[in-house]
Amino acid sequence: MSQLSFSSFDAMLLVRDAQGRYLPASADQILNMARQVIDQKYQRGALFASPELVKEYLCTKLAGFEHEVFAALFLDSQHRLLEYVELFRGTIDAAAVYPREVVKEALRVNAAAVIFSHNHPSGNPEPSQADKVLTQRLKEALALVDVRTLDHVIVGGEATASFAEQGLL
Repeated sequence: MSQLSFSSFDAMLLVRDAQGRYLPASADQILNMARQVIDQKYQRGALFASPELVKEYLCTKLAGFEHEVFAALFLDSQHRLLEYVELFRGTIDAAAVYPREVVKEALRVNAAAVIFSHNHPSGNPEPSQADKVLTQRLKEALALVDVRTLDHVIVGGEATASFAEQGLL
């Protein structure tokens, strides 16, 4: 695998291959670089003080996947990041999510709160009935161990839908 580096020429992102040549970056390489940048910007302890910050972070992490990815932002009691975890990977239109595994992960990082997120590769961020049922089950399971569910953000391309903003939590 080649080492990626940033360079700009005529608004084109270039990457250096194993032989040291600069070639145009693929969409996947650009998305991977964006994910690395967001990881550096929002490290453990970063405060998620507004829904806009959360959405920006999650769009960068989840946009562009051709399959569903279900993730969680585990937060402390002050809504600072403990850990971002991609918990489950699915197909183009579904991902199996297991509440038991989510609870185990929340306890592992000693989370006080959680924000769920997943992407819709179709580009439509509107929650399905299955998304609503799953979110309620996860919220109930986490409440048993005193972990608050703050939101569930669905990423569809560059658009998002927030359960909290829609009054679904």
